[in-house]
Amino acid sequence: MRERGKSGQPSVDERYTQWKSLVPVLYDWLANHNLVWPSLSCRWGPQLEQATYKNRQRLYLSEQTDGSVPNTLVLANCEVVKPRVAAAEHISQFNEEARSPFVKKFKTIIHPGEVNRIRELPQNSKIVATHTDSPDVLIWDVEAQPNRHAVLGAADSRPDLILTGHQDNAEFALAMCPTEPFVLSGGKDKSVVLWSIHDHITASAADTKSPGSGSSSIKSASKASAATDKATDSPSIGPRGIYQGHEDTVEDVQFCPSSAQEFCSVGDDSCLILWDARTGTSPAVKVEKAHNADLHCVDWNPHDENLILTGSADNSVRMFDRRNLTSGGVGSPIYKFEGHKAAVLCVQWSPDKSSVFGSSAEDGFLNIWDYEKVGKKDRVGARMPNSPPGLFFQHAGHRDKVVDFHWNASDPWTIVSVSDDCESTGGGGTLQIWRMSDLIYRPEEEVLAELEKFKSHILSCSSKS
Repeated sequence: MRERGKSGQPSVDERYTQWKSLVPVLYDWLANHNLVWPSLSCRWGPQLEQATYKNRQRLYLSEQTDGSVPNTLVLANCEVVKPRVAAAEHISQFNEEARSPFVKKFKTIIHPGEVNRIRELPQNSKIVATHTDSPDVLIWDVEAQPNRHAVLGAADSRPDLILTGHQDNAEFALAMCPTEPFVLSGGKDKSVVLWSIHDHITASAADTKSPGSGSSSIKSASKASAATDKATDSPSIGPRGIYQGHEDTVEDVQFCPSSAQEFCSVGDDSCLILWDARTGTSPAVKVEKAHNADLHCVDWNPHDENLILTGSADNSVRMFDRRNLTSGGVGSPIYKFEGHKAAVLCVQWSPDKSSVFGSSAEDGFLNIWDYEKVGKKDRVGARMPNSPPGLFFQHAGHRDKVVDFHWNASDPWTIVSVSDDCESTGGGGTLQIWRMSDLIYRPEEEVLAELEKFKSHILSCSSKS
């Protein structure tokens, strides 16, 4: 058990106990799923089925093992309970050590090396890219891949396609383009590399199959089910472009939401770089000092393409306007969001509201921010007098560093998040799927009107009894 920290701060366990007692009040729904092995990435896949009280959706995870069994890419099916369906007592009664009944493993792919990042192709929900501890990006047709049993000595599953072009390991920076089947990666070779899956697709990226063929939508030299085949037998393609301008490892990359030719990258050189493939392979704009430390993550606002978020080892999230990025070579952010107490690992804009984003960090928190609330003195701010400007929700359900999270585009305000619990519990990870109460983010007048109606309903019921 961790002791109470410096300056009288509550310990991790005290903080967690306090959070758990508030779950029925703060959350509309929450599922807690204990992982045997840490997962460094969690992503929503396609929605599979809609029902009255819940929707079934694909979830992509990884298993980062100690070598006693193989590393795997995991496809799970998740039952996402609809808003205002779950009872408060139900969502608060979970066992930290148990698997959630809402998350069921569907398929296991034995991955050649650890899985550091997973990204799905927007144009074809069956196609997934993974980053591993090598220079290559691996492309998988997850529906066509056979289900494997992850035991020691089992041969690796064979990727449907390998993207080559990096000169050194590319482990974390990975993005898929919203408008074209393009893949972007960054690595230790300080390069940003761009590929087009079109360079290898037989049919279009739409789910077109010849009847009864069961063929993958990616050309495969032969069926991936031959377990003895090595990954090197997979077909490979080279890049469309290699972009150089960073002076250290590239940690994250992101496409402009409306363009396959414009993208950005961040790295351990404290730089944020914007690129335009139409004008060559040199930086279009280079922000020399975007933060005071390494940059870990970047995201581009899908609703307002002038806004870019960066997260850093300096514990802050910064928001930049691409029309005004630098002042004398130093980054001039519109705003610095300072609420984390350790390095920020992941930032992502909400697909539902243009001013809302999330940030997760090594401090175990996943913060939800609304930049429209910065500078506004509203009732929420009055209830949280010590909270940083713009912060309106803090998910404290993880007890170790929150390494990844993903907003659900099919289910508004629903988030999947994952923590690597090795330092606090000695192993494993925690996957949580959650949705805050809508009373927290809806317009204040609406919420007050609903509470007033609720109050009058209670009074009328009590007067009848």
